[in-house]
Parts: sequence; structure tokens; C-alpha cells
Amino acid sequence: MLGASQVIGANSHGAHIAASAASSSSDSSADRFERGTIRRIEAKEHVFCDGDPRTHVFRIEEGVIALSKLLGDGRRQIIEFAYPGDYIGLGTLREHIFDAQATCPAKVRCLSATALEQEAARDAGLALRLYKAVSAELAAARSLLVSVGQQSAMERLAGFLLSLSARAPDGEENVVKLPMRRSDIADLLGLTIETVSRTITKLRTMHVIDVVRGTEVHILDSDRLAELAGQ
Repeated sequence: MLGASQVIGANSHGAHIAASAASSSSDSSADRFERGTIRRIEAKEHVFCDGDPRTHVFRIEEGVIALSKLLGDGRRQIIEFAYPGDYIGLGTLREHIFDAQATCPAKVRCLSATALEQEAARDAGLALRLYKAVSAELAAARSLLVSVGQQSAMERLAGFLLSLSARAPDGEENVVKLPMRRSDIADLLGLTIETVSRTITKLRTMHVIDVVRGTEVHILDSDRLAELAGQ
């Protein structure tokens, strides 16, 4: 997953390209991407599958896309969730090496991978943005590796909620939407669904969070949540 909010905007899990010399070329690149085709994705529908030819790059416009790898015994490891503004499908390989599946109804904008690569060869501003996006993706993958390999269930879940909070609009950081199933969260954090549910219940009992309608988490004590996440 390539976090555009990390690369282009001001958000989480930013870097601004402020040079005026690159501004016009960045704008023109954005305009070209705006001409990409819109595709609507239903919940559980795939944007692409592991092994599919890598023909397009996709920008998430609405919803959430889970990038995952299915193991030989049927287990699934979610690598990352892609949110509105993020890019998926960038890379140099000819085939996708992950599945990309919507966790809820979603909308993506499609651009030919070949066209994007040709544009990046001409546009230094775009090439820099893509480089930073790949760097952000690598950093996120390393962070997930540390989390799954070393942290407790509480630390993993608290950190996940904080990462979602960081993406929220200013003034709304304490209300976290969960547009994915508990099983999706478990597959990201390397936990069982039961462990995710128990940990959420424990956080509620500690009055660190509250859960509304099962899909909205209200952070009641952000300092305590950060402490529990080991931050």
C-alpha cells in the first residue's frame, strides 16, 4: 500500500513537495491521474489477485482495501489496509504478489501502469512522489514486522487504533471508524478473532475506549492508549 497522505498531503502511516519549480508538473500529473477510470468495488470483491498481470495502478477514492497474502494452508496475512488517497499496484514486477480485496463498498481510480511509468520518466516531481511512496510502504512493512514479531496483543491493537486516529480529520482524532471485520484486524495483527475481541473488551473495561454500533471506536484516554501501545 502506498500512502498518498504520507507523500502528498498532511496525514499519517507527511511530506509536502513544496518546491515551486515542481508545483506545475505535480499539478499536471495529478490532472492526468484525475482522468483515470473510476471503478466501483463491492465488499469482499477483489481489485486484483496474487498472480494477476500488473496492468494498472489504483488510487483509493472511497472505502478500504486490504492487501493480503494467502498461505498454502489457507491462512491469510494482511499486509496493510489502503485508505482513501492511498495508491496500490505500484511496483516493478510484471505480476501482483498480493491480493487486494475491499473490506467494504469502495471506489478506486485506475491508471495504466505503463502510462504512469512513462510519465514518471518525464516528470521529476512525480518520480519523487512515487519514490517517497515506496519508502513509506517499506517503513510500514518494517513496522508491521516488529509489531507482529515482538509486541503483545494489547500493544498491537492499541497501536492499530492510534494509526487510524492519526488519519482522522483535525478535531476528529478521538473517533475511529472500523470499516473492516474483526477477522481482518486479526489477520493484519497476527492474532485470532477471539484475541482481538477480548482485547477490545479489556480496553473498554479500562475506560480507554468505547465502541459504538460495533464499527466506531471512541478513544476516551489517548495518553493511556499510547502508553499501552508502547509509544
